[in-house]
Amino acid sequence: MNENTFQFAWFQQSTAGFDPLPLAQSLWRDDQMHGVAVSGLLARALERAAAEAGRTGLVPARYHVDLFRPARMITTTASATIVREGPRLVLLDAVVEQEGEVVARAGATFLAPSADAAGEVWAAAGERPVPPPAESLPTPGEHHVPWFASASAWSDNFGDHQNAGRHQTWQTAVPIVYGEDCTPFQAVASIADATSMVTNWGSRGVEHINTDIDLALCRLPDSVRLGLRATDHVSSDGIAVGTAEVFDATGVLGTATVTSLANTRRTVDLSGGVEPRGAV
Repeated sequence: MNENTFQFAWFQQSTAGFDPLPLAQSLWRDDQMHGVAVSGLLARALERAAAEAGRTGLVPARYHVDLFRPARMITTTASATIVREGPRLVLLDAVVEQEGEVVARAGATFLAPSADAAGEVWAAAGERPVPPPAESLPTPGEHHVPWFASASAWSDNFGDHQNAGRHQTWQTAVPIVYGEDCTPFQAVASIADATSMVTNWGSRGVEHINTDIDLALCRLPDSVRLGLRATDHVSSDGIAVGTAEVFDATGVLGTATVTSLANTRRTVDLSGGVEPRGAV
């Protein structure tokens, strides 16, 4: 890898907008971006709009993305507007556009944190997900593929995880824009697209493509390193719904859901593994 030419981010900002970098390239088609990059750019626009309105310190408790057109590997713009603002919440919308056409949209509800309620409520019992052993993980900021666990133990060898086991992933978020630090919200919003991987990856590869992302959070992650673990997958007539719990080193912080369409003609077969993109 030539460190002088490789740029570790999804986008490079330009006078026209944001130019996708090689890392943003989808596994489905070389001329398309993956949802991780698109979602990250939407989250960046939403977060900045809230900050410009002076509403810092809020928690992005709900985040929804519609991925209704393929985002191509061309110059992209992103914008966000405030729909409603109150003392305890801010509701925002955002769009990503290419050549004047909207290719994805997002909505977010930012809530003001306060003291927890005193009463007891039911919560799911059982083992909660935890990150893989720290000594086995790459150094933060190092270019690497995500780690997965399934019927096989934690590893970055994708071929080991092409099975029907319960999938989970642990990832370090890639910066959205080259030269900027990734924020915790940008990290969880972008990695949430990997819910499709942990819920739709099975014995024959990834045979569904997600059309959306839904994220519900009680708090922000404690860093830009976080994970997803599948909790359910249901499907009928080519439509699938996958749900995962979102966790960091502290514990579970929310859930992510994707709605997907069967895409068997373009199945992503990962049995041979995946090499990091961007090497020259």
